[in-house]
Amino acid sequence: MADVEAHITGTVWKIECKPGDEIAEGDTVAILESMKMEMPVEAEDAGTVKEILCEEGQAVNEGDVLVVLE
Repeated sequence: MADVEAHITGTVWKIECKPGDEIAEGDTVAILESMKMEMPVEAEDAGTVKEILCEEGQAVNEGDVLVVLE
């Protein structure tokens, strides 16, 4: 299993995947908004989305797990 973590503190602007989706290394799984800038969160590993631990509009901190891949 692999966790996809927030690389910055911000707000989840958009979730780009759903449970069961196949994700390749480098795919965008979510977009965070911080200081009026949109920052894509990319998977560091390939896998299948097992769980999404955030929702759009939620505030997250750097290091928070957003998506779990298996």
